[in-house]
Amino acid sequence: MTSKHGPIHSSKDLPKNVFYFEVLLYASLTLDALSIAFQDRSTTEGISESTIMAANIVAASILLLFVFLVHLASRGRKSWPRWLLTASLVFSLLSLSQILSVYGLQFDSFIEIISSALTGAGLYYAFTGDAKDWFNA
Repeated sequence: MTSKHGPIHSSKDLPKNVFYFEVLLYASLTLDALSIAFQDRSTTEGISESTIMAANIVAASILLLFVFLVHLASRGRKSWPRWLLTASLVFSLLSLSQILSVYGLQFDSFIEIISSALTGAGLYYAFTGDAKDWFNA
């Protein structure tokens, strides 16, 4: 089966490491979506309701972009999305370290740590084992 973006591969066709990459990244993105869904949306003197709504729309858009990148890497056999996701993880870890240094370990940051660990594990699988042949073909 093909689409305008190339061949579509079923789960049976995916190498084991690519499958793990896909599952771990989708689990991480699900945690991120739940974290966004349960964020504090109360307005304060410095933050208006429209600013909060805009931030949520941007966050949801970025999550959808990441879902597309995971799909493009795992099903479309594109290598460059893995590198974008890796760069995103690096920036996320830098941001997380700053948040931890200012606020310490809180529930939100704990969820972000788990999400980052899932992403890191998934990206490890994307660059190792039978995934190398999948992306180099």
